[in-house]
Amino acid sequence: MTGRNISEQRGTLGALLRLPYGHLQKIVYGGLAARGFPDIREAHSAVFRSITPQGARVSDMAERAGMTKQSMAYLVDALAASGYVIVAPDPDDRRAKRVRLTARGEAVWDALLALSAAAEADLAAQIGAAKMATLRSLLSELGAAIPPPPAPAAAQSAARGGRP
Repeated sequence: MTGRNISEQRGTLGALLRLPYGHLQKIVYGGLAARGFPDIREAHSAVFRSITPQGARVSDMAERAGMTKQSMAYLVDALAASGYVIVAPDPDDRRAKRVRLTARGEAVWDALLALSAAAEADLAAQIGAAKMATLRSLLSELGAAIPPPPAPAAAQSAARGGRP
């Protein structure tokens, strides 16, 4: 028994993408404690990946992250309690709430970017800078070939003037 799952054994595209991503996530999120953010975990990546610069609704963030609204709300509440995000009335719809990064949340974002760049540089040193540049180019091309996901439900509703 090799300890590898079927998709890894067969070298599926998903496994080929998932293994490096999982490695990067462990390195990047593992490095946050040394930068003063010991309470940020890999699970919080769903929030940091799905929030927009102007802030976002929990329901839209959940949709972008591919998770339930309740799960996203749980993560957002934990980050709000630690001062990384603030949840306030949505200026576009007072019934809704918008999540925004605080200065401390922005500092985490900056640390995540720095740690990610360092991890990428380490990997480039292992496979070579030219291969890393090719990998980045191919992944960008692949990403551009994938149709964009549908707009979150709230954006679709707003585009229809709030009508279902």
